[in-house]
Amino acid sequence: MASSDLESDQFIKQFCVPNYILVSDSEADHLPDLPECPILVFINSRSGGQLGGDLLITYRSLLNKNQVKAAVFDLGEEAPDSALRRLYLNLERLKVQGDEFALKLEEKLKIIVAGGDGTAGWLLGVVSDLKLSKPPAVATVPLGTGNNLPFAFGWGKKNPGTDRYSVLSFLDQVRKAKEMKIDSWHILMRMRAPKEGSCDPIAPLELPHSLHKFHRLSSTDAFSVEGYDTFRGGFWNYFSMGMDAQVSYAFHAERKLHPKRFKNQLVNQGTYAKIGCTQGWYFASLFHPSSRNMAQLCKVSIMKRHGDWQDLQIPQSIRSIVCLNLPSFCGGFNPWGTPNIRKRRDRDLTPPFVDDGLLEVVGFRNAWHGMILLAPNGHGTRLAQAYRIRFEFNKGAADHTFMRIDGEPWKQPLPVDDDTVVVEISHLSQVKMLATHDCRSKSVYDASSPMSNDADERDSDNEDESISEEFRKFGAADTLKIPDDVDISQLS
Repeated sequence: MASSDLESDQFIKQFCVPNYILVSDSEADHLPDLPECPILVFINSRSGGQLGGDLLITYRSLLNKNQVKAAVFDLGEEAPDSALRRLYLNLERLKVQGDEFALKLEEKLKIIVAGGDGTAGWLLGVVSDLKLSKPPAVATVPLGTGNNLPFAFGWGKKNPGTDRYSVLSFLDQVRKAKEMKIDSWHILMRMRAPKEGSCDPIAPLELPHSLHKFHRLSSTDAFSVEGYDTFRGGFWNYFSMGMDAQVSYAFHAERKLHPKRFKNQLVNQGTYAKIGCTQGWYFASLFHPSSRNMAQLCKVSIMKRHGDWQDLQIPQSIRSIVCLNLPSFCGGFNPWGTPNIRKRRDRDLTPPFVDDGLLEVVGFRNAWHGMILLAPNGHGTRLAQAYRIRFEFNKGAADHTFMRIDGEPWKQPLPVDDDTVVVEISHLSQVKMLATHDCRSKSVYDASSPMSNDADERDSDNEDESISEEFRKFGAADTLKIPDDVDISQLS
């Protein structure tokens, strides 16, 4: 599309949400034409150095000309669950009052989130937890260092331009994007509560946005264990543990100490590689004690079919395990690759699909092992595919390991006596993403994807009926569920 067309008021109006939709009790003087692609924008102003703040200014200058600053939200000022709850309650009121415009706009509504993978995961968790009747599809702007989520759906991995034309071009891409459902994954972590004092075993600020201490488990819940703290959350791309997470943790710790040094994506990536060297990731056999190898740290079980738990044998040399949902890890690599026909038959393996209800479990020995991903057919050590995975850590030679969810790492204490730390991952549901038409993520229902003809034979809903409704939430937001007998128009 020509620059003059992008700059036209007619083009920009396609994305604007009327003020009376955004702000409760506002009057609609006259209803405009229904926008083709109404959007809400959530920006982490602290991401990408100065880029997040600059992007916030540009979006507001484009979309808030004749309305309050309600279509473009700064995540540093307001959490996404607060903003979305307010908007959707207003939409429900309007629909009850017979507002056909509000009904049609809700069906077209989309979200743009600009930030790192952690920010995108935070917003996706909120959208999932709110249980919206028509959840909007989400497009991601790459403002982080790795940017695996945006890259997987065709939005690139380089930090974007923040000028007016760059933003307009991105809006045009969003308008033309396709919707794609992807699996969402629930993660539960349980460990013994401290015997004295009120301190958690993990500093709360070190935990990812998508992992929260959960107090609401009922005493009858199978996952409620007296004397233990339960954390839970969700992810969309990957959960990893071991030495790759250790390098990521060191990088994040350095960035917290010296934030001014981390305002350039290329500099950040160079620093990341340097830290990988100093942490011994490239020479793990020399610098990484065998007591921290995955086979020494934990017992791993998988469930590929309902009710059938199987022990997973981990090679002694594996120092990192990645549970991967999308074909993008560490800046765009696909560690699973594409298994050949013989391996698919002999090991019951499939290509990686983002909506097949399966996670790919991959192991790495060291950074050089990871570098094989640069080769045309390179891949990590394929360990398994499963829709539930359980890690059990017992007393061992190591007192901690490192974990990360979608780019957000933390240092995880391990048992020092006869206790057990349990991490369990299970398929939860699906969320809608916006993707470019040439994105690398593949759907099992896409006719152009290998094995797509088997889609009808697959169980697209791998939910375990034994799991309670409370378990089917991430904890990123309180569930917005309005009873049928409540008059929405009377809600404050």
